[in-house]
Amino acid sequence: MNQDANALLQQVADRYGKRLYWHIRRLVVSHDDAEDVLQETFIKVFTKADTFRGDASSLQAWCYRIATNQALQLLRKRTHLFQSLDSLSGELTELVATESAPDADRSAVLFQQAIMQLPTQQRIAFDLRYYDELSYAQIAEITGKSENTLKTNYHYAVEKIKEYLKEHAI
Repeated sequence: MNQDANALLQQVADRYGKRLYWHIRRLVVSHDDAEDVLQETFIKVFTKADTFRGDASSLQAWCYRIATNQALQLLRKRTHLFQSLDSLSGELTELVATESAPDADRSAVLFQQAIMQLPTQQRIAFDLRYYDELSYAQIAEITGKSENTLKTNYHYAVEKIKEYLKEHAI
């Protein structure tokens, strides 16, 4: 076992494990799926540790990129041939309701359902900016998108969420 890879994996788990779990969970919704994707993320970090060539700030982006890709890979497995990831929004919206605790705040559930209605790229940009409070530069490093594209995606996401909540009386 490579000691450097082991040390990197431990650092990632300690520093980013909880944040990565919640990032993944917001993408795949299900706790069990999030746990599986997080485990796959850690495996990928371990097996690809020798390819990482950066500092602490780029380590975070690298881990988020792996986690995002692993989550999207899981979601792609649920789509049918020639179907886009965005077609899963209805299924994910329903899953939000079933995964929520019976005593969950209705407005919080509706907010999550509104997010699930977003196209995948808008949802990722919104998630990383709103919940993880990452800068557009950090999100660009994670997603490979330009900062301007991310700002546009975030703006449209916010507008669509507001519209969804307005339609559902919040």
